[in-house]
Amino acid sequence: MPVDPSSVKTWANLVTVARVILAPFMLVLIPDNYSDGGSWPAFGLWFVLCASDGIDGYLARRHGATNLGAFLDPLADKILVLGAMLILVANDTFWLVPVAITVGRELGISLYRTFVASKGVSVPASKVAKWKTFIQQLAVGFAIAPLTALDAKWLWNSLLWVSVVLALMSGAQYMWRARSHDKAVEPAAVV
Repeated sequence: MPVDPSSVKTWANLVTVARVILAPFMLVLIPDNYSDGGSWPAFGLWFVLCASDGIDGYLARRHGATNLGAFLDPLADKILVLGAMLILVANDTFWLVPVAITVGRELGISLYRTFVASKGVSVPASKVAKWKTFIQQLAVGFAIAPLTALDAKWLWNSLLWVSVVLALMSGAQYMWRARSHDKAVEPAAVV
């Protein structure tokens, strides 16, 4: 049975709220020092939180998305991914440049979404943006997993840069669609 889009109490929203609440706990578990070689508790909670992103998406598709879920799901992703990336920059695991590009893109697109939402326009995540988030999750996961934190720096570093490329591609897609949309609704020129 489909849910009302204005509903608050749904299973998908419950999972998303749990992700928002648990994200700071996961962030605290990330080792302070890169040479510590990762953390099983941080990786385990990271895995659960990333997997639950797919679960809340499945529930929302199955029962219907809600306005609250449309707001909270990207927020949970940003808290989790950007929070982890910034901590990994602070402990000298990730290089600042790719993370700064990622943060700039996320802020820009979030501001754009907020602006157009005030005009009643919804901007759903593109497939490229969904892949970007998945690759970001992999990059962080491999950087904090004890088996790959020290021995596979090339892997998570490569994934981080792939996520930057996807972030820029998806950001360009959003801007292109916005420009195309603006041209489509411009009033006809008076001749």
